[in-house]
Amino acid sequence: MQTSPSEELQVKLCNIRHVALDMDGTIYNGGTLFPFTISFLENLKQLGIGYSFLTNNPSKSVDDYLAHLKEMGITAEREEMYTTAVATIDYLRKNYPQVKRLFILGTPSMIQEFEAAGFVSTQDNANDSPDAVVVGFDKTLTYSRLCRAAWWISKGLPYIATNPDRVCPTDQPVILIDCGSICASLEYATNRTPDVIIGKPDPRMLDGIIQRYGLQPSQIAMVGDRIYTDLRMAHDAGTLGVLVLSGETTVEVAKQSDILPDIIANDLEEFGQMIRMSYFNKKFSKLRI
Repeated sequence: MQTSPSEELQVKLCNIRHVALDMDGTIYNGGTLFPFTISFLENLKQLGIGYSFLTNNPSKSVDDYLAHLKEMGITAEREEMYTTAVATIDYLRKNYPQVKRLFILGTPSMIQEFEAAGFVSTQDNANDSPDAVVVGFDKTLTYSRLCRAAWWISKGLPYIATNPDRVCPTDQPVILIDCGSICASLEYATNRTPDVIIGKPDPRMLDGIIQRYGLQPSQIAMVGDRIYTDLRMAHDAGTLGVLVLSGETTVEVAKQSDILPDIIANDLEEFGQMIRMSYFNKKFSKLRI
């Protein structure tokens, strides 16, 4: 789409020190890795640019995601994987340092992620009082635990949702009820919405990356295939917003959006070419001087 960046855009690209990557629709499609993903990541390393994988799906632990990536040929480190469970943990540590005990609506993998971070997961018991309630994409949800969450929420405890998604994308003949829909049920029962909803498009999803690597927002490129999550977050966080057309969004939809991406590329391969071109031009300009 934009294989020849403008001079202004080249300056922005040369300033990039870290690329935040959406996963499904950006680096792979379902269980199939795009053929250009590994070479794109290798190119970033050669240029000295770091990267992280971001996902709104907290149902798998970081280790689960790393294993999934490894199966597709990508070897990644824990610090390169950032889920909304990890973002929620970071948020709690920063904003609720006194909170230690959590009633969590989440999968066993998600609960293990919180326990590994030092939190205590309370049981479905009126005598096992939590300090806060965390609601995620719980594919193991039971009616009893949903009712217990509603009870604690009704008592005014801090209430955090890991992500706003109403459904989780799938190619199967089923609708996967996601965190946003679970929170809608709890709102109907308690007349209360979450105090905060972590995950794209909330710009706080990038706070961990900014703090971990000591970056400014202008030094980060957020790359994804959804305008209303990936690009909205990039816009609100002040990072470079890159829309790839390898997933959900079409050019027609992008042109009608109130959020205008800084870059529209067919895929990561094309975006990688733009980065290389900008860095080469910068290096060539210095040699001429």
